[in-house]
Amino acid sequence: MHTPRIQETTEGIQDKITVAHYDEMQKNLCRAGVLPVQALLQCGITTGSALEIGPGPGYFGLEWLKSTEGSVLTGLEISPAMIRVAQKNAAAYGFSKRAHYQEGNAMSIPFDAGSFDAVFSNGSLHEWEDPSAVFREISRVLKPGGRFCITDLRRDLSPDIYKNMYESCQPEEIRPGFVSSVRASYTKKEIEEILSSSGLAGWLVLAHRYGLMVSGRIPSA
Repeated sequence: MHTPRIQETTEGIQDKITVAHYDEMQKNLCRAGVLPVQALLQCGITTGSALEIGPGPGYFGLEWLKSTEGSVLTGLEISPAMIRVAQKNAAAYGFSKRAHYQEGNAMSIPFDAGSFDAVFSNGSLHEWEDPSAVFREISRVLKPGGRFCITDLRRDLSPDIYKNMYESCQPEEIRPGFVSSVRASYTKKEIEEILSSSGLAGWLVLAHRYGLMVSGRIPSA
């Protein structure tokens, strides 16, 4: 039986030391090839204009740009400190002209309706203050026929997987953040209930050993 959900934060990671630790952790995951970029490609998110919610230091979206052609990325990030790191990383990738980062909250995405071909996020769902509101915003800013892919942790990880993921967190200073993120994450059933009342159409929730994936395509006009 999984434990009750405990909200983590709705303000993102703001202090410079934790931002630096998180950047190092994400860089390590990127080098290990475990960021779920293939999930985006398999969902049909292979080109066009994409919005990434909660990009953090940016590696996930930047790896997607590297794997696609004719694509551009807008990152919506609540933490100005993270934005500065993401911009630096985008420059290191050579993608300063293809990746733009803007401060904002996904509860009220600061872009017009029908602005993007795709919306994706990795590891931020458990921080959304009101997931139903964010899913509605995702539906609003997608073009007709637009695709979405949201990946995150799951609270009901098996003990073995949890232990493996915890011990893999490097630097070790980031491990308490992993613990609080798991506690704040959702189960498949919980997310399906949220989606059912959100108004977002065409969704599917998959649970795998390491987390959850919400993906789909909104109807064409």
